[in-house]
Amino acid sequence: MVIDVLRATSTIATALAHGATAVVPRRSVEEARAAAADRPGAILGGERGGLRIPGFDLGNSPSDYTRAVVGGRPVVLTTTNGTAALAACGAAAEVVAAAIVNRAAVATVVRRLAAARGCGAVHLVCAGTDGEVTEEDLLGAGAILAAAAGDPAASDDRLDEAAGAARDRFQALAGDGRIGLERTIAAAFRECLGGRNLVALGMEADLLAAAAIDTVTVVPRLDRGRGEMVPGDGSG
Repeated sequence: MVIDVLRATSTIATALAHGATAVVPRRSVEEARAAAADRPGAILGGERGGLRIPGFDLGNSPSDYTRAVVGGRPVVLTTTNGTAALAACGAAAEVVAAAIVNRAAVATVVRRLAAARGCGAVHLVCAGTDGEVTEEDLLGAGAILAAAAGDPAASDDRLDEAAGAARDRFQALAGDGRIGLERTIAAAFRECLGGRNLVALGMEADLLAAAAIDTVTVVPRLDRGRGEMVPGDGSG
């Protein structure tokens, strides 16, 4: 599972939840333009340095991908970190886009996919920012692992040290509960590298959108034949 909570995987999940027929991740601006040209009616979205790419329809804010805008249409997306992380996972048996907004659904679907594939290992790939590990993606990983821990099958789970630490950090944050979980997560984002970058760009609203825990039930799953992210249910 690829995690880029601020903001690519949050945006991909939101777009599919709002009726996009598929999200087509592309690593470069040129690849994205070419993919959009091949798909009639495609919405072209993406960012570089956090800002919408000139000539693109949308940037990378989840709240821009409304049903009125993307419903019934394909979305082609390129971002600084998230789509690059997706592209780097070509050797995986399955690839899903995971975020805090869909973390419970991801935990359930990935367990089903792993069972169907006979996979002994699930990798949580945190996209980071410009090659740096970012706390917001570790929080996303921890949120997913905390949700997975509630499954009866979790007794057989074995977490490595990094995964266990991520889960524990999220559970400690969630245990605070003084201002509500979504606002607690958004406040934590403000202290993270990606969050600070968005605040500096005047995009603080995206922090709350990405912190909207378990508001999306769609799990974007890579269709390798088409090179597109589509809703996956884990049925194999």
